[in-house]
Amino acid sequence: MTAIAPSRALEALSLYRFFRSGEEETLALRGVSLHVEVGEILAVTGPSGSGKSTLLACLAGLDEPTAGTVRVAGSRMTDRPESERAALRARHIGVLFQASNLFAHLTVEENVRLAQRIPREASVAPAPAEVLARVGLTSRAQALPSQLSGGEAARAGLAVALANDPAVLLADEPTGELDGATEQRLLDLLRAHADRGCAILLVSHSPDVVASADRVVSLYDGRVEQ
Repeated sequence: MTAIAPSRALEALSLYRFFRSGEEETLALRGVSLHVEVGEILAVTGPSGSGKSTLLACLAGLDEPTAGTVRVAGSRMTDRPESERAALRARHIGVLFQASNLFAHLTVEENVRLAQRIPREASVAPAPAEVLARVGLTSRAQALPSQLSGGEAARAGLAVALANDPAVLLADEPTGELDGATEQRLLDLLRAHADRGCAILLVSHSPDVVASADRVVSLYDGRVEQ
């Protein structure tokens, strides 16, 4: 198979994902191909049930596609044991799903430190203080998640996703519960990280998120709309 282009941090080729329940078969993905360049923000849109969540899970290595290939930072994610996928995810991918990725009993700084405990090249991971400074949360480092505003919680979740300076960030509706001004601040942070070389894929229904992206891909019934 042709190697991933050096400029492509993430590439999916002909992804299929079928689910069976008794005699019934659900086709969640039907030959989806896409890529995200280094430093690019790609928005993925589509109605509920179009396959967006399944696509994210396959791209992150949290689920194995029925067929097709995912490559991240030049390494194949698919057709590998779960432990190897987890190691690749820890090294190369930051994940920010709708459910909070913050542990309620840990401070913001402790949440970042915990994310950095996953085995990796220790010299590569930035200091927690640097991560929090990038998202404007230096003064809230010792706060618990319950003490954060909605915007602060969104930025804290982003800090955890970026704790290991990943090559790729995958986010599911990252601004879904934010007001307009707070959403724009988070989008500005995402653009800053893209400018630092992070490839970002956002699943969103927000017009502002779509407008901020460099490219947009639409899914419908498990396929990329042309």
